[in-house]
Amino acid sequence: MRQWRHDFHAHPETAFEEHRTAAKVAELLKSFGIEVHTGLAKTGVVGVLDGNISSDRCIGLRADMDALNLQELNQFKHCSTHQGKMHGCGHDGHTAMLLGAACYLAEHRDFAGRVVFIFQPAEEGENGAEVMCQDGLFDLFPVDAIYGIHNWPGVPTGSFAIHQTAVMASMDVFDIEITGRGSHGAMPHAGVDPVVVAGQLITSLQSIVGRSLDPQKASVVSITQMQGGDAYNVIPESVTLSGTCRTFCAETQDKIEHRMQQHVEHICEAYGATGKLNYRRISPATINQPEHANICINTALSLVSTEQVITDLQPSMASEDFSFMLQRKPGAYFWLGNGNHEQSKGLHNPYYDFNDEILPLGASFWIALAKLNN
Repeated sequence: MRQWRHDFHAHPETAFEEHRTAAKVAELLKSFGIEVHTGLAKTGVVGVLDGNISSDRCIGLRADMDALNLQELNQFKHCSTHQGKMHGCGHDGHTAMLLGAACYLAEHRDFAGRVVFIFQPAEEGENGAEVMCQDGLFDLFPVDAIYGIHNWPGVPTGSFAIHQTAVMASMDVFDIEITGRGSHGAMPHAGVDPVVVAGQLITSLQSIVGRSLDPQKASVVSITQMQGGDAYNVIPESVTLSGTCRTFCAETQDKIEHRMQQHVEHICEAYGATGKLNYRRISPATINQPEHANICINTALSLVSTEQVITDLQPSMASEDFSFMLQRKPGAYFWLGNGNHEQSKGLHNPYYDFNDEILPLGASFWIALAKLNN
């Protein structure tokens, strides 16, 4: 598993371009004697394995394969050989762990029913999980439940963090185009300054979470980009603000979008400008079903001590496209500790690296889950 992981890490591929990774995954699965299907979501790979114990039970285990558009700053031997691309989120480790479990289960088929190994492309902002579903993933492979794992820096090495319900937030993005009337910077009265309007909007939009939403329902509205203007002495014709919204509740998403539309329309109008909001919902919140979260808890407890199974960690405001699979099938998504912050850099950090120590535990979890209730 370490050799596979280091090879994937050295050859990172981003969304829907995971051709080398997918080919290696398919080749390994075939070498294990597992039935292999390719082509879902362009570079997705699915392996199917039946146990020796007759049962209608069928579970899906998912690993993401893609890397980030990020320049790696590590100097170890297996660092990225592709300029500007890096496995900065640990998908190389997720893929290696699922391959390890597939290898073991192919050699030890003393489990009931069927296991479907799902190697998904394009998790990083491109919704590869949704595309796999649209391409008929669960029509072709009708699993009873689906499970996903992600390494998590900040959680001690070898510990599991399993949530009963909400795990990761939804991801919405927006662009606000503010159009005024350009003029000379020394004669602002001759125009309508969209920069001033943008400043008012930046402040105003923060009140949506603080004053329009239930404080017990976590939400984030962040302006992350501001673009406009080309010269020191020219008030531009337009300014664009962009950003993201995060929450765990569809009702709250609706309210955020509605309130943003009101702020954009009325504040721009008050200053004599016009505003256009382009609000897009990228991925829904990742919400576990308690029944399947409990299955994961019991599986983890079969491998580690009670202290190493954390069930009260706060969910993350980051997002995860595994949510699309959980909208179609019951299941759960959980975190495997990559080490505390002194041992592990954060996800999407140019110095991040997956912790090889947890490869056997991640693979063992998948194996134990496949053999559950034999």
